[in-house]
Amino acid sequence: MHEKKILIVEDDQPIADLLAYRLGKEGYAVETAPTGALALQKAADNPPDLLLLDWMLPDISGLEVCQQITQTQRIPIIMITARNLVEDKILGLEAGADDYITKPFDMREVVARLKATFRRMESQAAQTPPDDAQTIAFGDIVIDPKGMSVTKGGQNMDLTHLEYSLLLYFYENRNQVLTRDQILDSVWGYSYFGNTRTVDIHVLRLRRKLGLDQQIQTVFKVGYKFTI
Repeated sequence: MHEKKILIVEDDQPIADLLAYRLGKEGYAVETAPTGALALQKAADNPPDLLLLDWMLPDISGLEVCQQITQTQRIPIIMITARNLVEDKILGLEAGADDYITKPFDMREVVARLKATFRRMESQAAQTPPDDAQTIAFGDIVIDPKGMSVTKGGQNMDLTHLEYSLLLYFYENRNQVLTRDQILDSVWGYSYFGNTRTVDIHVLRLRRKLGLDQQIQTVFKVGYKFTI
């Protein structure tokens, strides 16, 4: 297993140094970038395994960096920022971020989120089906477990790792009522530090991208039910 590389995009040098030191002690290879432009260049030239991305950068915003990267690459992104309004979290997650941590943060939380993200990715890789694995189809949507890709009406859909995992989890547990905590534990791989709003936002994104308003049903005060 290769050493996981993390790109920290943070213009506050003490915070960048703290993150780099702690994550280095955890065994990760760490690079830093103080600007959005440098982050985009580094991500393109030598893609990291994960991006820790600050929202407020001196040149272009972390939100724009997130949007540009997710348009062309499937790099997990965790945003770290002082912006803690629900609306800000929605913007960050809708831009393609996988997760969101607000400042001031506990380093134990950052490490837990990173490890959970890598566990999820490794689990997906370990479960790669054999060459003769069949695709999953419902309506005009086709899931290719081998290629970890999704098409709708024959058109490839640009889903993030989390969106793909969430869709597959819904399908595998179709016609069952799933609580938000169940979804977080199974898809994100940890008990969420805060509330379960992140599940709602990712469900909203899946509905919008794939037109699944009817299939992903909200169960009031409980969670969701996927029906086909």
